[in-house]
Amino acid sequence: MKKFSIVAALIVLALVVSACGANSGGGNGSSAASGSGNNGGTKTVKKIIVGTGTQFPNVCFIDDSGKLTGFDVELVRELDKRLPEYEFEFKTMDFSNLLLSLETNKIDFIAHQMEKNPERIEKFLFNKEPYSIFLTKVTVDKNDTTINSIEDLKGKKVYTTPTSNAAYFLEQYNKEHDNALNIVYSSGAANDLVNIIQSKRVDATMATDFALAFYPGADGKPALKTVGEPLIQSDVLFVLRKDSQELSDKLDEAIKSVKEDGTLSKLSVQWLGQDFTKSLDEATTK
Repeated sequence: MKKFSIVAALIVLALVVSACGANSGGGNGSSAASGSGNNGGTKTVKKIIVGTGTQFPNVCFIDDSGKLTGFDVELVRELDKRLPEYEFEFKTMDFSNLLLSLETNKIDFIAHQMEKNPERIEKFLFNKEPYSIFLTKVTVDKNDTTINSIEDLKGKKVYTTPTSNAAYFLEQYNKEHDNALNIVYSSGAANDLVNIIQSKRVDATMATDFALAFYPGADGKPALKTVGEPLIQSDVLFVLRKDSQELSDKLDEAIKSVKEDGTLSKLSVQWLGQDFTKSLDEATTK
């Protein structure tokens, strides 16, 4: 009887341990997010910090109700829905601080209408699938009839933002054309751009057609116009650290998904005024 009691006790102890293990959920509970997986278990969700700004109208800004919104913001929210393995959380800051914050691991990727240039490519990773495409041209006062192309800017002042793709293009143009342009760099947000151009402090800037609505005159209509041929075809992409290839690939998959079902085009029309998701080739073959 004594031998039987010991065996029975061991069996009961094994059943208790087994039951406790089943109730614990298995694995490392601290790393699993709450929420059910496809088979009724838990699925790990990785939090991703997305850097963006608040001063870019229609792209990333604070609306009248105090909500962060705009094209880039709402796109990221849509991608978040399609990538259940991630949880995207926004962190807002000045545009000038975004790349440094990415480099120092304060954020995981940037959503702020960013474009490639050689300096950025050297330090950062870009996803491959563009989520908007813009054609940049010389931009002048709407009443200006003397400037019709970049060739007309020889010896004139051209206003641009430091480190922008437009600035890089103008700097390269100067290298190839004996410093033909007098580049004037802005010291902050170009909120007074219309006045700067109309008062002749500078002669021109670089902009896309969609940006003209952001620079109204006294009548509420665009005070500037684009002239000449497109000088830069810009693919807008997310910027990540070099060690974030997996996240980059997942973002590309989700962007392709919103393109295929028409969601991306709808967001572009809603926030940017027209469909800026087509490449130059696609636009010219319509």
